[in-house]
Amino acid sequence: MHTNYETLHVETIDEHVLLVMYDRPEVRNAKNTQMGIDQRDLFQSLYVDLEGHRVVVLTGRGDKAFSAGGDLKERDGMSDADWQRQHAIFEQAALALRSCPIPVIGAINGAAFGGGCETALNVDFCYAATTARFALTEITLGIIPGTMGTQNLPNAMGERRAKEIIFTGRPFTAQQAFEWGLVNKLCEPNSLMEETLETAHRIAANAPLAVQRAKRATTVATQVDRATGYQFELEAYNRLVGTEDRMEGVRAFNEKRTPDFKGK
Repeated sequence: MHTNYETLHVETIDEHVLLVMYDRPEVRNAKNTQMGIDQRDLFQSLYVDLEGHRVVVLTGRGDKAFSAGGDLKERDGMSDADWQRQHAIFEQAALALRSCPIPVIGAINGAAFGGGCETALNVDFCYAATTARFALTEITLGIIPGTMGTQNLPNAMGERRAKEIIFTGRPFTAQQAFEWGLVNKLCEPNSLMEETLETAHRIAANAPLAVQRAKRATTVATQVDRATGYQFELEAYNRLVGTEDRMEGVRAFNEKRTPDFKGK
C-alpha cells in the first residue's frame, strides 16, 4: 500500500490503526474523479494486503466538511457518457470501501452531504461532531443517491424515515442523525478524533481474525434470512477454533493478563 495520494491523506497512527482523510478542504472535500480513483485504489490495496492494519478511521480535512459530495464544478458541462464513466469510478470506490476486510470507522467532522452522507453510511459505523450536518441532496439535482444510499439508509433508520430524507433532500443535524440511527456517538468537535481513535485502538487490541470474521458475519446478517446468516456465523466461528489467537485469548484470561494477539 502506498500513501502518496493526490486527494487523500493516509497515515499509520500506530502499528495497527490507519487514518484516511479526504484532503480537498478548499472545496469542502468534494469528491472529484481523482478522489474516486484514490479511494478505490486505497481500499482495493487493503483488500489484497492489510500490511498489519486492523482498523481504518476515515475523516475529512478541516472542521467544515467531512465531504460535500460530488464536485459539481467538475461535473458542470459533462456529457452523459463522461458522467456515467465518472460514476462507475465512484461505484467502484464505494464497493471497495464496503469490501474492506477490517472495520472502517467514520469520524464525521462536518457536513456530510450527497456522496459524503453515503460514505458515512458505507463505513461500519461512525462518530460525529455535534456540529456535523447530513443530507442526501441528490433528488434536488434531478438524480438519486447512487453509491448505496437508498440501500443503506433504510437499514440505518427504517424505511419511512429514509424515504422522507431521500424524497425531500432536506438536511438534518448530528443530533437527529444520532437519534435516528445513522451515528453511533456524538462528540464535541475538539474531541472527535480522540474519541474515535480510542475506539479504534480498542478494536485493534482484539484478535484481528475474529474481528474480520465478525464483520463479515454481521454484514451478511442484513442481506439474507436468519437461518442462512446463522450458518455463515457458524462457519466463521469454526474457522477460529484452531487459531493461535483463540488459544492465546484463553491463556491470557486464565493468567489474568492482556492477550497478545498476532492474527494467526
